[in-house]
Amino acid sequence: MISASLLHSNDRLATYPPSWYAATATGHPNTEQLTGAHEADIAIIGGGFTGLSAALHLSKRGYSVALLDAHRVGWGASGRNGGQVGTGQRVDQDELEQKVAPSVAQAAWDIAEQSKALVRSLIEEYDIKCDYRAGSIHANHRQRYDSHSRYFVERLQDKYQYPHIRYVPKDEMRHLVASADYFGGSLDMGAGHLHPLNYALGLARAAKSHGTRLFERSEVLRVDKGDPAVIHTAHGILKSRFVLYACNGYIGKLAKDISRRVMPINNYIIATEPLGEDRARKIISNNACVADSRFVVNYFRFSNDHRMLFGGGESYGYKFPKDIKEFVRKPMLKIFPELKNAKIEFGWGGTLAITVSRLPFFHRHSPNILSASGYSGSGVALATGAGAMLAEAIEGTTSRFDVMNQLPIPLFPGGATLRSPLLALAMTWYALRDRL
Repeated sequence: MISASLLHSNDRLATYPPSWYAATATGHPNTEQLTGAHEADIAIIGGGFTGLSAALHLSKRGYSVALLDAHRVGWGASGRNGGQVGTGQRVDQDELEQKVAPSVAQAAWDIAEQSKALVRSLIEEYDIKCDYRAGSIHANHRQRYDSHSRYFVERLQDKYQYPHIRYVPKDEMRHLVASADYFGGSLDMGAGHLHPLNYALGLARAAKSHGTRLFERSEVLRVDKGDPAVIHTAHGILKSRFVLYACNGYIGKLAKDISRRVMPINNYIIATEPLGEDRARKIISNNACVADSRFVVNYFRFSNDHRMLFGGGESYGYKFPKDIKEFVRKPMLKIFPELKNAKIEFGWGGTLAITVSRLPFFHRHSPNILSASGYSGSGVALATGAGAMLAEAIEGTTSRFDVMNQLPIPLFPGGATLRSPLLALAMTWYALRDRL
């Protein structure tokens, strides 16, 4: 059974969290609850970016697809995250080069670029109203990181022929991001940001338009392997030729070979009252999104109605903090003390999934059961691309899936019992290092 703590302890059944995204969401497709007996070519468990993208790509190919979500499509991390559409894998490309063969590093870069392009093409093809904006800033909170930013930009420009990124010196950074907390960094105009819940809902409508059956309030309790596989919920069963796990941080005990390598953590975001366009442009002059160099990353951007959307802080137990607004307001005021009088109108938490290496985990569990998860905070583009790769693999084209399957994903130390306290201990050390 999926862990009840993660699926139900912080949220109401089938109810989106009280986020700015939920308050401004549009176009939820008609869905149903799985009751009785059903059959499909492909069953997808999880209605986030991975599952919705896979459903869309498979339905377009003519397969009979059924997608099941315990709550609602886009309910999990896909509808709660910072909305940043990043370049590359979660690990910087020069670090990835130290972990894998050169050919794999190049292929992983190409896949990440294809995934990012796929996001933009799906938004255009299906006219998804999700406020996509170009521009992503990496801001160094320590001057000693500036030399690496310069080197990293030059490496992407020269080795990977990526012209959309440039180094930003300290003086320009202070113009782009009005905070004394930052030194130099980089500006990537090939990356961007969007309204993630509206993007997820757009993918759901697109998948449904091609024939995908969307089952909400349909928590999967058990999967019996076989051909066909049999999926059990509280009110029905579904037989399918293939099964795709797209649960990410909510996999629980449903597939232990995933949960040994993919761990849930909680992250939090607040939204201020609207600050007005003039004030917003004084804080982030080019309306890009921003992520800083801290190991426990601060990330922020402005909404289309000029609210500061600020994400910061993590926790590793099941429960969210009692006062999320105050929990995140503290790091926001460290970066922008001038916002101390800004009203915080929304505060919400979400559960994402990380791996030890911060690289996504692609896995074939059996000939007809596959999964992709563990995007470690870079899931908008990579999860969208993962859905397309899962669809390709089902059709027998596994070249891109096999590349991702070669990325190193170690087991979490300590097993299910000790991995959370060990991670909390490690993150305490990294948080201390961030302050040094």
